[in-house]
Amino acid sequence: MLKQIFSVLSIGLLGTFAAQAQDNTAAIMARKQVPVICYHQIRDWRPTDSKTAKDYIIPPAAFREHIKMLADSGYHTILPDQLYAYLTKGAPLPSKPIMLTFDDTDLDQFEVARPELKKYGFKGVYFIMTVSLGRPHYMSSAQVKQLSDEGNVIGSHTWDHHMVSKYKHDPNPKKDDWVIQIDKPTKKLEDITGKKIDYFAYPFGIWNKTNLPELRKRGFKIAFQLADKRYPEDPLLTVRRILDSGYWTTKTFGNSVRHSF
Repeated sequence: MLKQIFSVLSIGLLGTFAAQAQDNTAAIMARKQVPVICYHQIRDWRPTDSKTAKDYIIPPAAFREHIKMLADSGYHTILPDQLYAYLTKGAPLPSKPIMLTFDDTDLDQFEVARPELKKYGFKGVYFIMTVSLGRPHYMSSAQVKQLSDEGNVIGSHTWDHHMVSKYKHDPNPKKDDWVIQIDKPTKKLEDITGKKIDYFAYPFGIWNKTNLPELRKRGFKIAFQLADKRYPEDPLLTVRRILDSGYWTTKTFGNSVRHSF
């Protein structure tokens, strides 16, 4: 009899939790999206850069103009904790919120983006690919810690940029993609910054719904993709971003910020 009672109670509780989760997901999807911008390399184009690569490479002069436009237009940068509180609880945000994110650990993000953001009191989110730390043209561990200490947020971006959609488990931890690409790099970033790493960006922006529970198990609050639609059943792990293309004028960038979200 007791087993039956407990069984009924358990089913009821699970149903309640499921309903609450569904209600919360619906509320998240109903909230207006915040513009989230993604940067990679900030340098002048080279003759060897392909047409596709130039989408991901913004010249420093254009970058500076775009950031100045955001400041002059009254935008306020927010960080992932603020976005999470807004999406999950409806917490207030500053007027004209925007998030600036940087992928892949490139040194120019420290040398060019960092001082430009500081000029306007902006903060950024830096998604670090740990295999590159300390290599030529990439940030060092000390620079990543400095960014964190200055109030920017450090996020996980895998060990060496393998697509999450292809990850497989293996009994041998040395061959388990989740250990190699997620667990160890995230722990390394926590050791560097002295802070918990709660946020993740998908390499190439590519995700699949099969692997979302694996990220959830690892405690990530938000995972950032690129321009695909959010997954209605898990919008927190499929938050959209757009590239600030190297081809865009300041006007085109401004229009994209206003109308892409």
